Amino acid sequence: MSKAKNTVPFKGTAEQKKQLDAVLAELKEVPGALMPALQKAQGIYGYLPIEVQQMVADGLSIPLEKVFEVATFYSQFSLYPKGRYKISVCLGTACYVKGSGDVYGRLKERLGIEDGQCTPDGKFSLEACRCIGACGLAPVLTVNDDVYGRLAVDDVDNILAKYQG
Repeated sequence: MSKAKNTVPFKGTAEQKKQLDAVLAELKEVPGALMPALQKAQGIYGYLPIEVQQMVADGLSIPLEKVFEVATFYSQFSLYPKGRYKISVCLGTACYVKGSGDVYGRLKERLGIEDGQCTPDGKFSLEACRCIGACGLAPVLTVNDDVYGRLAVDDVDNILAKYQG
């Protein structure tokens, strides 16, 4: 699988930077401040693009590599923005054997993005997950809180159309 690249340019605001600067000033001398700083930064920006990671590194006087290492190690952190509609496709065993890999492939094709990416208009983001807990409905995907089960590849276009408006 190819490495995901950010498809949406970073658009931080002066207000967000001011909030992050205040957090970093508070945490600067606190031992083990990196995790809480990244959690707060993601809360402010919604994700941790390289620009935000650099601000955290500078604010805590630690190498960018260390910030990146922690941001990419823990699954709670996202390096990419999430779309207004977050699509998650189950690739767990029950779903996969019933065709969720093909459904996922069609979504990547239709949206023009890879796993973890967001469409340039910010409308959709796509991710694979290991189990949604609805194995009886396999294959399954969710769009935000909406669950779609017993899917076929041909269902993808109709599902996306519901959210295009």
